[in-house]
Amino acid sequence: MTEDLIELGKKKAAEKAVEDNVKKNMILGIGSGSTVVYAVKKIAELNKKNDLNLKCIPSSFQAYQLILENELNLTSLDQHPEIDLDIDGADEVDKDLNLIKGGGGCHVQEKIIASNSKKIIIIADFRKNSEKLGQNWKKGVPIEVIPMAYVPVRQKLEKLGGKPKLRMAQSKMGPLVSDNGNFIIDTDFGIIENPVLLNEKLLTIPGVVDTGLFIGLTSKAYIGQKDGSVLIL
Repeated sequence: MTEDLIELGKKKAAEKAVEDNVKKNMILGIGSGSTVVYAVKKIAELNKKNDLNLKCIPSSFQAYQLILENELNLTSLDQHPEIDLDIDGADEVDKDLNLIKGGGGCHVQEKIIASNSKKIIIIADFRKNSEKLGQNWKKGVPIEVIPMAYVPVRQKLEKLGGKPKLRMAQSKMGPLVSDNGNFIIDTDFGIIENPVLLNEKLLTIPGVVDTGLFIGLTSKAYIGQKDGSVLIL
């Protein structure tokens, strides 16, 4: 029953976000994750029904496949460096609309898309909504790292009070490798009281490509509730 409520929350949040924000002739950033699947299906439905002439930029191989499978127009940042709207999921959303992202390992490309978008809409279910980051998401902040630097980076993360863990691949031996050819270190900092400061400290470590902390980027978050309603933050 809980799984059904989670899927209902994802679907309702995704569809509401698309209906409220997607307009004709937009350049769209398409994020990654299970909730985004519902959004892309709704985007494709509206695009076909209303001839919206949408162009979509993927943030990952998954997003690329979703765009093609749903017969949407594929484009790139090279062709459209300014994006009208980015729709993405999140692992956690705090009261200030800061995010933890990267559970799926796509956060660096997702952040590039987000940072070049006029408006960022996050879609998620009720499990992802927290007062502070680290309350509900217990797997840590994903930090993408240049492979040769992962040991010294791990040591520096420990000095910052984190508990780093190199993310391992699921169906092969060894570390997971991101779409960019890097490693990901998931680092548990507990409840994050100051995500802005933590992100700044992490980004100063040589070898860190980027973090899964998305600070001050989100315009709105659509959170699907257990009863089928959608909370808009």
